[in-house]
Amino acid sequence: MARRVFALFACALALAACRVDTAVDVVVEADGTGNIAVVATADADVIAVVPTIADELAIDDIVAAGWELDGPAATADGGLTLTISHDFVSAEEATNLLNSLGPPFNQMSIQRTTAGDETTTQLSGLLGLSNGFESFADDDLVAAVGSLPFAEDIAASGETPESSMSAVIRANLPGVIDPERTNGTFLDDGRLEWAIPLDGEIIEWRAVSVQAPGDDRWWARPLSIVALIALIAWVGFMIVFIGYVAAARYRRARGYKRRPRHPGPPAPVPGG
Repeated sequence: MARRVFALFACALALAACRVDTAVDVVVEADGTGNIAVVATADADVIAVVPTIADELAIDDIVAAGWELDGPAATADGGLTLTISHDFVSAEEATNLLNSLGPPFNQMSIQRTTAGDETTTQLSGLLGLSNGFESFADDDLVAAVGSLPFAEDIAASGETPESSMSAVIRANLPGVIDPERTNGTFLDDGRLEWAIPLDGEIIEWRAVSVQAPGDDRWWARPLSIVALIALIAWVGFMIVFIGYVAAARYRRARGYKRRPRHPGPPAPVPGG
């Protein structure tokens, strides 16, 4: 699963006393579809300590789960970056995808509800690592490698998630963000961002946006008014035109009936 990628990245970086940066971008479109993209980047120190890390990643599992991959690819400074992305067609699918990432993304949820002519998109979840590097290890991973990867070396290094990695999650939501029910930081491009604590603290992931009928379609109402006026004008013109044609035909018919008849040739005189 996707969480194994982050487990191996995180454990390897602890050995190298360097940092791995992880960023998750969630984009929800106006119709509820969207995309989730995850970018994990390790610097050259990780590759120096674990040069085979690219081969260790469980890429086949990720592809089988429907994720699209870009990488692993070398960075300009000799590091490694991996991007995985997955489209979704519903809030339920998006929720399942986020939860498949595992810690530090916990109990993640995206919900969409419609009441009247308004649609609300709500994000909720918990962000953070409650048990250090151990938080990355699920039952399948432990069964596959026997324990948390490099567990003894990590303990000896003294490194912690906070000292050796960073993680953020960003969201782009349709409609208008409700600041009273949102705790993310507003970016200049309209997205929301949460910096994820990795020191044992757990924070709430919370955001709400509301789509009204006119959101992102300011031109729709005036255009519909113009179209309605045009339709009324056309119907009015057709009524007048049809009435004019009917009256003209009526006048022509009455004129024809009143036209005097020309007398025929005189009758022949007998014996004439």
